[in-house]
Amino acid sequence: MAFNPLDHRGIPLDRQVRTWRELDVEPIDPDHADPYTRCRIIAMNGIEVEALLFSHQFARNCLDMDVKRRLAEVRYLEHQQQKVVNWLLPGSASALETTIAYEQVAVDLTAWVARMEPDAYLKQAYNFGVLEDFDHLYRYANLYEMVQRRKAEKIVDGLTEVIPGRPTKYHHRHPADNVRTPYDRTTTAPISKLHALTIMAAEQQTMNFYMNVGPQYMEPIARQLYQEIGLIEEEHVTHYESLVDPGETWWERLVLHEYNECYLYHSFMETESDRRVKAIWELHLNMELEHLHAACDLMRAYDEREPEEVLGPELPAPVTFEPNKEYLRELLDTQIDLTTLGEGYVREAHERFEAMQEALHGGEEPPSERVIDAHRESFGDDYRLAAR
Repeated sequence: MAFNPLDHRGIPLDRQVRTWRELDVEPIDPDHADPYTRCRIIAMNGIEVEALLFSHQFARNCLDMDVKRRLAEVRYLEHQQQKVVNWLLPGSASALETTIAYEQVAVDLTAWVARMEPDAYLKQAYNFGVLEDFDHLYRYANLYEMVQRRKAEKIVDGLTEVIPGRPTKYHHRHPADNVRTPYDRTTTAPISKLHALTIMAAEQQTMNFYMNVGPQYMEPIARQLYQEIGLIEEEHVTHYESLVDPGETWWERLVLHEYNECYLYHSFMETESDRRVKAIWELHLNMELEHLHAACDLMRAYDEREPEEVLGPELPAPVTFEPNKEYLRELLDTQIDLTTLGEGYVREAHERFEAMQEALHGGEEPPSERVIDAHRESFGDDYRLAAR
C-alpha cells in the first residue's frame, strides 16, 4: 500500500526524549540473527550518522539562531536514535566480524540500488563501485580466517558470495578521477536522489569505521589492510558524494535527509524478520515523521517552497536486502576491467592511473595482495565462498 510521509504525523518532538532504560536496547544474537537484520542495522546507522553530520554542517553555516535551535533539538533526538540503532550490534562480535558485515551491506545494498536505479549514468556509478566492495569482502574474509581462524560464511550465511572482484590494488586512482558529474536537481527523479544519499551515507560510515578500528589490531597485516581499504573508502565517498547536485539549497537537503530516513525506516519495518528490531524501526519511523514535518516547515519559511516540489508523491518500493549473486556475476563478466578517467569510465590504464599506482605501490605488492599470499601460505589456498 502506498505511503506518503507528508500525509502522516508521528510522535510530537517534545515527547521523543527517551530515558536511559529505553536507550539500553538488547543487542542481536551474533550467532543466530538473520544476517540481513545485521545489515539493516549497519545501513541505518550510516543513515543516522549522515543526518547528524549534515545537521552539524548546516548549523555551522547558519546565522539564524532560531534555525540553529531547531536543528539542535531534532539533532539530539537523532543522536538518541543513532545510539539505539548502533547499540543493537553485539559487543561480543569482533571489529573484523563487524567489518565483514559492513562489506556485506556495501555489496548487497549497492547492488540492489543499482538494479533499481532508473538513471543510466547513476546506475553505472553504483555498478562500478560495487565490484570494489565485493573484492574488499573477499580480502577481509581471508584476513578473518587467518586472524580468528573462522570462516566468513558464518557471518554472510551464503547470502552473499565471497570471491574476488575488481582487484583492490587497482582501486587506487588519481583523486581527480574519483569525481563524477552530479545529477541535475531540477530533472532527476526523487528516487535517484534517495539512492544517491543512501549509498553516500553507507560508504561514509564505512570510511569512518575503518579510520577508527584499523589501528586497534596488533597483527601487522591487519593494520595494513585496513589502512589500504580505508584509503579506498575515501575514494568511494568522493565518488558518491559528487553525484549529488551541489545546487540543492540547505533547506532542500534537510528535507531530503529527513525524507530518506523515513524511507529507510519504513522499508526496514516492512522487510524486517526480527520482531523486536522491527518494533524499533516502527518507533523510529514515527519519530522521523515529525522530524520531516519540522524540516518541511523550515523549508516553507526560509526557502519559500513546498516540499512536494522536491519529493515524490509517495515512498518508492521498500529497500530490500536480498542476494544479488547473478547480478554481480554479470558485472564481474562485463565490468571488472574498468577504471575511471575524468568523469567517465575506460578499460585501458592511462597515464594518471599508472602514475598513481607507481607513487603508492612503489613497485611492491600492497597489503590486499599480501593478505591473500599469507592465507595461501597458511592454508594452502585462498578463502572463497561461491554460490551453492
